[in-house]
Amino acid sequence: MFWQRLARSRNSMKIDKNIEIIDLGLYLPNEKTLVIADVHIGYEEALNKQGVLVPRFQFKDVYLRLEKILKKCNPSTVVINGDLKHEFGRISEQEWRETLKVLALISRYADKVILVRGNHDTVLGPIAKKKDMAVVDDYKVDDILITHGHKINRKKAKTIVIGHEHPAIGFRRQGRIEKFKCFLRGKYKKQDLIVMPSFCLATEGSDVTKEKLLSPYLKQKLDNFEVFVVADKVYGFGKIKNLK
Repeated sequence: MFWQRLARSRNSMKIDKNIEIIDLGLYLPNEKTLVIADVHIGYEEALNKQGVLVPRFQFKDVYLRLEKILKKCNPSTVVINGDLKHEFGRISEQEWRETLKVLALISRYADKVILVRGNHDTVLGPIAKKKDMAVVDDYKVDDILITHGHKINRKKAKTIVIGHEHPAIGFRRQGRIEKFKCFLRGKYKKQDLIVMPSFCLATEGSDVTKEKLLSPYLKQKLDNFEVFVVADKVYGFGKIKNLK
């Protein structure tokens, strides 16, 4: 791609002493903990019910991509940081079937699975109960607080990891814009803040340089946030202010 010359790239990228980006996942090697966020299983079915005809390709791609990450890092614990499923008010047939398959896949590699509650997880309980898993509001690893990000979590930690925002960034080329999922790293008050991209492969997400942001953690100027684009590799693009 034309912009590869402008960024440093690696298959995975360490962004702190105990935090590494592996594709769309965040890996904490000291604790052998993998974090993913915003899978939104059932998204295509929800669109179909609204009359939007989209092919249901996401689950196969999510399954294979997640399995590749699990094989690479071989975690002891996997944390799903909110919005595992998409529907707010019910569990659709697609969500039941595919969510259980994803949890079964993760359980083949990890000893423990943590389900952090997201704003879409109002009725995740029956699925969690079937797999004998707890749904929690947050999960703390060492001095890293993992919370979905749709509301402010007041617990103290050196680093906060959130999802919810589905960050992406667009690059203009020959009159069109290519959009890519990305991680963001910056500050929320005095705490380090890492924003994860969504694991939903049916959409890239919201361009953080142009679109209105949702998370209360991001109701601030993001010019000094660093951008890490996930494409064929992980690319460090420096600060947002230099990309506008």
